[in-house]
Amino acid sequence: MTFNKLIIVEGRQDKLRIAPILAENIPIICTNGTVSASRLEEILAPYEDCEMYAFFDADSSGDKLRALFKREFPNARHLHTSSTYKQVEATPRRHLARILLAANFTVHKKYLIV
Repeated sequence: MTFNKLIIVEGRQDKLRIAPILAENIPIICTNGTVSASRLEEILAPYEDCEMYAFFDADSSGDKLRALFKREFPNARHLHTSSTYKQVEATPRRHLARILLAANFTVHKKYLIV
């Protein structure tokens, strides 16, 4: 199956938080925490033609991973959760839906209703 877009997150809980919101079939890849540049390239090699979106936590480990990602994949787009929530997995789904919608992902409408 060919994909146009890809979301990269830190962990499984982030993936489980985002997946139900998406109304399109988008791979969500977990880095499982801090990884090396070579491991990151290995994980993402099958998706090299995809538009990449990095969605990491608003904390020190997320900042380190974001910096590594910016060096290795400078064309990737970075999505940010509010520093109020710090972690993607702790961010309310309505807020995540708005972030994803702003990045041109198709989301289920039920997450946009107040």
